[in-house]
Amino acid sequence: MSRISLGLVKALRSQSLQARSTWQLRQDALPALLQTRRFFGWSSNSGDDGKKGDVPESTGTSESSTDERQSGRKSKRTSAAAQEGAIVPVKQDGHLRKDSSGFEPVCMALPLFGRPLFPWHNQLIQITSPKIAKEILSLTENSKKMTHIGFFLRKSMPNELPKEGEEEDLLPSAKLEDMSGEDPMEVLHNVGTIGRVAQAVPVWSPKDGEVVAVQMLVQGAGVVRLEKVLNKGPPLQVQIAQITPEEWDGKDEMVRATMNETILTVQEIMKVSSSFREHAQYVNQSLQQRNARVQPDAVAHLAASLTTAEGAELQQVLDATNPLDKLRLALELLKKELEVAKLQQKISNQIEEKMSKNQREFMLREQLKSIKKELGIDKDDGSETILQKFKERLEGKEVPKEAKEAIDTEFEKFANLAKESQEYQMTRNYLDWLSSMPWSVYSKDTFDLKKAREILDRDHYGLADIKDRIREFIAVGVLRGSMQGKILCFVGPPGVGKTSIGKSIAEALGREFYRFSVGGLYDVAEIKGHRRTYVGAMPGKIIQCLKKVQTSNPLVLIDEVDKIGRGHHGDPSSALLELLDPSQNSAFMDHYLDVAVDCSNILFVCTANVLDTIPGPLLDRMEVIRLTGYDLQEKMKIAEQYLVPNAMVEVGLKQKKAEVAEEVEKSEDAKPQEPEPEPEVKAEPKQLKPEVKAEIETGAIESLIRWYCREAGVRNLQKHIERICRKLATKVVEKWEDKSQGTSSKDTDATGDAIDPSKSEVIELRVDEASLSEYVGKPVFTSDRLYEGQLPSGTVTGLAWTAMGGSVLYIEATALARRRSDPDKPATAPPMLAVTGQLGNVMKESSQIALLVARRQLQARGKDGFFEEHELFLHCPEGATPKDGPSAGVTMTTALLSLAMKKPIPTDLAMTGEVSLNGKVLAVGGIKEKTIAARRAGCKTLIFPEANRRDFDELPKYLQDGLNVHFATHFDEVFDVAFKEAEEAANAA
Repeated sequence: MSRISLGLVKALRSQSLQARSTWQLRQDALPALLQTRRFFGWSSNSGDDGKKGDVPESTGTSESSTDERQSGRKSKRTSAAAQEGAIVPVKQDGHLRKDSSGFEPVCMALPLFGRPLFPWHNQLIQITSPKIAKEILSLTENSKKMTHIGFFLRKSMPNELPKEGEEEDLLPSAKLEDMSGEDPMEVLHNVGTIGRVAQAVPVWSPKDGEVVAVQMLVQGAGVVRLEKVLNKGPPLQVQIAQITPEEWDGKDEMVRATMNETILTVQEIMKVSSSFREHAQYVNQSLQQRNARVQPDAVAHLAASLTTAEGAELQQVLDATNPLDKLRLALELLKKELEVAKLQQKISNQIEEKMSKNQREFMLREQLKSIKKELGIDKDDGSETILQKFKERLEGKEVPKEAKEAIDTEFEKFANLAKESQEYQMTRNYLDWLSSMPWSVYSKDTFDLKKAREILDRDHYGLADIKDRIREFIAVGVLRGSMQGKILCFVGPPGVGKTSIGKSIAEALGREFYRFSVGGLYDVAEIKGHRRTYVGAMPGKIIQCLKKVQTSNPLVLIDEVDKIGRGHHGDPSSALLELLDPSQNSAFMDHYLDVAVDCSNILFVCTANVLDTIPGPLLDRMEVIRLTGYDLQEKMKIAEQYLVPNAMVEVGLKQKKAEVAEEVEKSEDAKPQEPEPEPEVKAEPKQLKPEVKAEIETGAIESLIRWYCREAGVRNLQKHIERICRKLATKVVEKWEDKSQGTSSKDTDATGDAIDPSKSEVIELRVDEASLSEYVGKPVFTSDRLYEGQLPSGTVTGLAWTAMGGSVLYIEATALARRRSDPDKPATAPPMLAVTGQLGNVMKESSQIALLVARRQLQARGKDGFFEEHELFLHCPEGATPKDGPSAGVTMTTALLSLAMKKPIPTDLAMTGEVSLNGKVLAVGGIKEKTIAARRAGCKTLIFPEANRRDFDELPKYLQDGLNVHFATHFDEVFDVAFKEAEEAANAA
């Protein structure tokens, strides 16, 4: 093998067998190609002899001219080395350079991907199909003639490339080179190039030594047309026809002008683009001096080969037969290439100019420092140190353009301020805030639903709606790849865990947590910050939050948003509109910073007890999640799993699991050491802490919830449990002290140490239902029912929602006969109803509507006249407690009818609902709390509005079990249930 082959093999073996572009292959094999060029005598310099450096003008071929060219190549090998890296076209004589057999119409054909092969152009082509590679090697080794192959560009690539084969195919392109499964006439362009294989280098498999690929150096010889497919192979055998370009007589000025413009464009590319400079130099030198003798198709082909255009555009140049059309297509591609090259040069110049400017500024500043130091005017006021500290903070942060301009301006201003200046401290504080902001710094979000659920369940029991919403938030983030900020509002009674769950949500999401309360806030500056003109000015709460957490996507809990104030300093609720509006908070403007801050990635969580006091525009920007109170079962679980263990740890009755494990680990790692002899000194007896076993029984917790803590939340329950634990701790210490004093009077042993105190004592304490009053006093609630036995006529059990969560509300009605002057005449005065019990306006109106509905019910049943003949009184017990709301309308109507008909209502029947003038039963709220209150009072039969059926169906199963619930749309249905139950109860009695 010649040294050329060895060079190519070495170059090709060093390359991984991957699909590479033509330009990459050309650059990778450049050293080997230079050796090939020198071996064949190709020159990159035109020199003095046009026959040895340019494309000849003559169309004929003779042996003498061939000998001259060969001798010229040998004599110019040294000059060829002067232009290294240039890939030059094959010298031609106007037509295909025929071998001894002339043009062959039958040849092997190969598909090209990406770019076509042009005549008078050298190209490295890689074949990765083993079958085709072996066939090519066989032809090049056995054939005495120059091997010719037709190269045709593939029209389009498949959407999905075939996967790499496990056995014989080294690359996915190997299957694309095999045309046996496709129609070559449809897949390939009809116009291609016949090329000579100048050099073929095999690539062997490292496993079995078989040939798996071949890389060829191909010389384009002429343009051919695909006529017929003879054999699909592989390899593909086709019949081709030679395409002769239209002759140019040199008189067409348009063609000449286009050729000149093409050469000028190539010269411009030489000036601005270094990538194609060597190739452009060759075209310029070889064509400019012999412009009159060069054919237009040669100029067009060479010009097109210089560009990086798409394959389809290059194929158009190859397809064109008219000289002018071919030149115009090539010139168009060159112009596009020129524009791209100019744009690249512009970008490069901008980058270099910026780097030069920064370097020049750095050098000047360093010189200025040296000059000040030499002149003794360099004040050691620490300004440079402070500026350096601020700049170090900003390193690695992507500061927005607006903030960057403000920071740079303040840097220049601060550098020239004297320490005694009034603005020195103001500018320093301002730069301190600007540099401390977490510009484009984000914490990594957690995309694990299971882990988030475990964290939320670990710290809080229940709250299913909030937990599901957080899991939805994480799921959306998983699909999007990032989490966006949201504004959530938790609304519910006090003590249900609205504030405490905020920190658990932040931990579940992997975000930093920050909380601030706006209850009683009246100054807008607390939200938007102060102007820097004021003494002691500071940014608002949200900017303080970002500085503290050092991330741009924390979880911010805004507590007590329903209790926000309003004063002469502005309306803070209006200031929150910009902060909590997703369409505005991406450019939140704080008065102090005075630059836009992106708050769109912050997760805002607001808490409130009621929605009535929240302004409408602010409420519209929040996603409201309502939290109801806890029932008995939920409070039991919370007390057993959270409140009691935490309270035991707080008072020292128990240790945390982590502390216990740490103590055990220390005891295991501790090694006994030999005691050193010490002088005999009588020491105080060492007393160990007693082992405490304290327990609050389940019955005691249930009684505590039922008779002491009926509120919707668990805050009051937590206080009572902590009170019990403190009393238990007091008893433990008292017993310990009593035992210690009792053992101190005993005799000591020979060493003088006390015997009993050195032993750990076990103190057991238990709180049961009977002893509960010793720890928390007498029960606050003595009974769930006002009436233990049969209800009198006119008394009905109603259900109401309160801040305690839910309670039984009795409605009592009674009547006195009116005094009439003539007892024989019927009463004509309208009925009068007096209501008591500190009722609100809504309940007073409900009583009037209830009276009207009750009169109509009696008229419909032929029992009219009772209400006109009696003075009516309606009362709601516990008169010191204010009451209001529309849900007692059904209960009042039933009480008046029970009084008029003298039929008592069953004790275990409770109802709620609003009634209209026409007797419609309307929906009410608080179904869960009212159901809990009914179960606590022992009411088994309930009447709810039909519109609340869905609310009842959503209740847990244990709340629905054992209840007979009736849903009514009209009061007639309520009448049937209430008085039918009354008749059945009377008959049973």
